[in-house]
Amino acid sequence: MSGHSKWATTKHKKAAIDAKRGKLFAKLIKNIEVAARTGGGDPAGNPTLYDAIQKAKKSSVPNDNIDRAVKRGSGAEAGGASYEALTYEGYAPGGVGLLIECLTDNKNRAVMEVRTALSRNGGSMADSGSVAYLFNRKGVVTVPKQQESGETTEDDLLEVVLDAGAEEVNDLGDLFEIISEPGDFVQVRTALQQAGLDYDSAESSMVPSMQVPLDADGARRMIRVVDALEDCDDVQNVYSNADVSDEVMAELEDD
Repeated sequence: MSGHSKWATTKHKKAAIDAKRGKLFAKLIKNIEVAARTGGGDPAGNPTLYDAIQKAKKSSVPNDNIDRAVKRGSGAEAGGASYEALTYEGYAPGGVGLLIECLTDNKNRAVMEVRTALSRNGGSMADSGSVAYLFNRKGVVTVPKQQESGETTEDDLLEVVLDAGAEEVNDLGDLFEIISEPGDFVQVRTALQQAGLDYDSAESSMVPSMQVPLDADGARRMIRVVDALEDCDDVQNVYSNADVSDEVMAELEDD
């Protein structure tokens, strides 16, 4: 089991702050539309849609917006766009690898946005395949330590999720992060629900197999590139293989 990482905790907190500002609403709605179009509009029979809806609800997206997105995606209501899933590869300063997942109705606009965000912030596009091999697709479920029933320990969590397919549990401070094979995270999430444990998110994600350690200056530059990419309308997810130590994160927090 790997230890507490301030960088991982900060990423989760940043996502929550962005969601509260409404910055992620459009991206979450887009995820719901695509999930409903791909697997149907019934969350009970479409785990991808179920998790997309749960993520939107936990980010305070209004129920009306969620319902309309499901209807547009499933064809029950007109107005749904046809989105194409694209993945671009890039580098942030310091040799940090980036995987950039997009959902777009305009491929030319998406690639231009990504290229511009990278080049204006010291990054660059990478050839296909030159970064992707550094990442593995995994299921990732995050669970707050503080539950309604009290504080959950790592041992409590392991007892619930190991038989459901969990590979490892990481301590992220206020959260536990459960890693599994991508086909197993629905079973992990279900096991948590059956045990009465709340979770923050459950999704398929890209996890780096090799990381690049950064000093404070390198971390600042990497974060600037990631922030610029996440500001692009067509960008859904940005994954990096940066390794930012607790000491470096503490230095950044003092800025």
